[in-house]
Amino acid sequence: MDEPNQSDKNKFLYPHSRYYGQVKPDNLVFNANLQEFTQKVGYITCLQSNGKLAPEDAYNQIKALWKQLKRSKKELLIGNVQPEQP
Repeated sequence: MDEPNQSDKNKFLYPHSRYYGQVKPDNLVFNANLQEFTQKVGYITCLQSNGKLAPEDAYNQIKALWKQLKRSKKELLIGNVQPEQP
């Protein structure tokens, strides 16, 4: 049987959806960060549901990921409405 290459494995383990929002570099970076967040939260919840990770540990890991995502949003100035200069 042929072994799948690393690219196929990464596409399977870390899928990324197409971005449909306003195309700006900051939005694309935040979208990638958001998709990474959801992927990691999915792994953590599966580990916790199957008894491989304690609920408190799962909570703390998700909380840390959430803080990273919030920091990313703040640094990229996503959602901040800037008044237009005349």
